[in-house]
Amino acid sequence: MRDSAAVSERSLSHGLELELDGATEDIGGRVSAVTGGTLLAVAVVLTAVNLRPAITSVGALLDKARDSLDASTSWAAVLTTIPGLCFAVAGLAAPVLARRIGQTTAIGLALAVLSGGLVLRVLDGPLVVLGGTLAATAGIALANVLVPVVVKSSFPARVGLMTGVYTAALQGGGALGSTFTPPLDDALGGWRQALGAWAVLALVALVVWVFATRRPAGAERAEQPERPGRSLLRSPLAWAVTAFFGLQALLAYVVMGWLPQVLMDAGVTRAGAGLLLGLVSVIAVPISLVVPALAARQGGQSRWIVGLGVFGLSGLLGLIAAPSWSPLLWSIFIGLGMSVFSLVLTVIALRARTAEDTAALSGMAQGFGYLLAAVGPFVFGLLHEASGGWTVPLMMLFGVLVVQMIFGAIAGRDRYV
Repeated sequence: MRDSAAVSERSLSHGLELELDGATEDIGGRVSAVTGGTLLAVAVVLTAVNLRPAITSVGALLDKARDSLDASTSWAAVLTTIPGLCFAVAGLAAPVLARRIGQTTAIGLALAVLSGGLVLRVLDGPLVVLGGTLAATAGIALANVLVPVVVKSSFPARVGLMTGVYTAALQGGGALGSTFTPPLDDALGGWRQALGAWAVLALVALVVWVFATRRPAGAERAEQPERPGRSLLRSPLAWAVTAFFGLQALLAYVVMGWLPQVLMDAGVTRAGAGLLLGLVSVIAVPISLVVPALAARQGGQSRWIVGLGVFGLSGLLGLIAAPSWSPLLWSIFIGLGMSVFSLVLTVIALRARTAEDTAALSGMAQGFGYLLAAVGPFVFGLLHEASGGWTVPLMMLFGVLVVQMIFGAIAGRDRYV
C-alpha cells in the first residue's frame, strides 16, 4: 500500500548518494563541473523567470489596452485564452522540435521567439497585439516543456534542488510581471512601453542561455530518450490526472488574466491590483519548495490537494459575497489554492512506475489539460460581458474548483497508471 512512498524514499536516497559521489571527484574535474553547472543553473533560472511575465503583465493593463485599441471584451477574452492554447499545442510540438534541432537549441529559439513576440505585440492594433501575444506565448510554451528535461539531464544529482529553484523562479517571474507592470506604465508613459519592456529580460535570458549551452555539435541528440512512453488513453487514472492538471491550469489562467480587473472594480487601485496578483504568485513559492516533499513521503496526496482547494474556495466565495471587504485576504486564500500546481507535478511523477510512463503521463496531462484550460479565460470574459458583473463568472470558477478538488482527490490516491 505504500509502494509510491517507498519509491520516493529510494529516489531521495539515491540522489543523496549521487551528490556524495560527486563531492569526491578530483579537484580539477570538480572546478570544471561547478563553473559550467553554475552558468547553466543561472541560465535555467533566468529562463524560468521569463515564462510568466508575458502573461501576468497583461492583467493589470488589460482595460487600458482594450480602451486604447477600441477593442471589445470578446477581444480581451481571446487575448487571455491564447496562452492556454499555445501550451496545449506545445505539448505535442516541443518533443518533435527538440529531436530535430536539440533541446538546448530549441530553448534558445523559444527565447528568441518570446523576445520578438513581446516587441511585436505593442507595435500596432488589436490583431497585431493578438499575433504578438501568440508568438510570445508560443515561445513560453516550448520552453515550459523543455526546460525541465534539461534540468533532469544536466543536473542528475540535484534534480530535486534544481526543480525547486526552477519552480520558485517560475512563480517569482509571474509576480514580477504583475507587480512591476503598473509602475512601468506610469514611468514609461503607456501600456505599450510597459508591456514591451519585458522583452529586455527575455533578451538577457537568451544571451546567457547561448553562452551557457555551447557544446560540441550533436551532443544534445544523445540526451534524447530512445523509447516513447506507452499510450495511457485507456487509463481512467491518467484521465483523472489530466482533468486535475487542466482544471487547475484553467483556474490559474483566469486568475492571471482577470483578477486585477475584478479587484479594481472592487475599489482596489491599479497598482494595488498588480501587487495583489503578484502576492498570489509569491505565496506559491515557499509552498512549492516544502509541501511536495512532505506529500511525496505519504502514500497519497489527496488530503493536501483538498486542503489547499478549501483555501481557494474561501477566496472565491469572498470575492463573490464581499469583494471590497478584504481583497488582501481573498487574494491570499486564492494564492494558497493555486499553490496546488506543485502537487500536480508531484502527482504526475508518483502515479507512474517508469520514466517512460512519467513522460507519457506528463505529455497527456499537458496536451489535453492546457486545451481544457484555454477555454477558461474566454468563457469567464464572455460571462462577464453577458451578465455585466463578476458574480456569474466567479460562480463558474467556484464550480470549476470544486470539480478540480474531486479529480485531484482521485489523482492523489496511491495507485499507478
